[in-house]
Amino acid sequence: MATVPRPTEPVTLVPLPLPRQRVQEFLNIQKAAGRIHSVLDLDELIERVVDEVAQWLHCVETNIFLCDHERQEVVLACTRGCTVNHKGHRFKIGKEGMVGYVAATRRMRYAPDVAQDPYYEMCEEATRSEVAIPLEVSGQLVGVFTVSCKELDGFAPEQLRLLEGLAEHVASAVLNARRFEAERQQRKQLSYEADEAQIIQQALFPKASPFVPGFAISGASLPAGAVGGDWYDFICLGEDLVGVVLADVSGKGMAAALLMSATRGMLRSLAEACQCPGDVLDRLNRLLVNDFPPGRFVTMLYGVLDPKSRTIAIANAGHLRPLLAVDGRCDIVETGSGLPLGMPSEYERCMIDLPPSARLVLYSDGITEAENEHGEEYGVERLQAHVLKPEANAQSVLDDVRRFAGTRTLRDDATVIFLQA
Repeated sequence: MATVPRPTEPVTLVPLPLPRQRVQEFLNIQKAAGRIHSVLDLDELIERVVDEVAQWLHCVETNIFLCDHERQEVVLACTRGCTVNHKGHRFKIGKEGMVGYVAATRRMRYAPDVAQDPYYEMCEEATRSEVAIPLEVSGQLVGVFTVSCKELDGFAPEQLRLLEGLAEHVASAVLNARRFEAERQQRKQLSYEADEAQIIQQALFPKASPFVPGFAISGASLPAGAVGGDWYDFICLGEDLVGVVLADVSGKGMAAALLMSATRGMLRSLAEACQCPGDVLDRLNRLLVNDFPPGRFVTMLYGVLDPKSRTIAIANAGHLRPLLAVDGRCDIVETGSGLPLGMPSEYERCMIDLPPSARLVLYSDGITEAENEHGEEYGVERLQAHVLKPEANAQSVLDDVRRFAGTRTLRDDATVIFLQA
């Protein structure tokens, strides 16, 4: 009787477990890959990588080279175990050593016997095998990573794969560190330029209040940033006349500061040739309409104080109207309705009498629009109440606004001129 063959059972191939040492290497490199992305200092990053790889693999030598694309070279940025080449040593890309070869081909090269490899350049006598791996991110070559061993064919295939995987993380981390450093240097340069601009801008403000018989004049300004667009000035016009100006350039920062500086220079030149505030603003605006970029403008109050007649003639270019305190009352003064400078407009003069003990206050919207922690604005009424206090002056107004704002930073420059008759 024939024997019926039994069906063949499928054979399941079970991979042999990696030796414990290889498993530990894998875990170490996985941990390193997770840690290096948290390091943004380039020197610290590459030091950590070469130290940890040298410790895990007990290798003869570990190096990281970074690319100098302008000179078509790779530069030794960090090394462990090398006594021949030192930090800063260079290899020509495509012309010198395994490092130069790998930088040119952008492919890993493994030399199981360095004595037989045509690209290897002798370094440590103990080296018998070496691997060089490109550090590349999204097609951009960052550098080359090399590891040397004192044994022939000292790297198992799984070790090479692990090192290739680590190199990908290192390349990405190096690129991030370089970008961070570039941004930090850029911020440092911008900060330096802002500090210089602030020094120059502060030099454009009056060094001291003018001496005017029968009057006390003070001014103060608090920029919201390093530089601002608010500005005030006092201009001696001869015959005891004093020009008083407070202006607010649209926008903030460096652009507003540049426009403020240009406007200041033009106004000073025109004010010396003309004593009528309306005419000064007319002439100034004709210059600015053609020169100002679109969307930029300046609001301004310009007045000429005559201490003999105890009057001030004021022209208004779209600015907040001043406050006048007389006999215990503080009222808003009507000073015309001209448009801001930089827009076609005409400006008329308004005469304001300044009897003894009168107070005239010019201010920017950074004063009245300052907000506290609850989003409440300082407002005109609080300013009016403060102006009536006996001890009030320009600096006390700013101090009161800052107290009101508390921990809230000012959104806009705050400027005030305080004229006490």
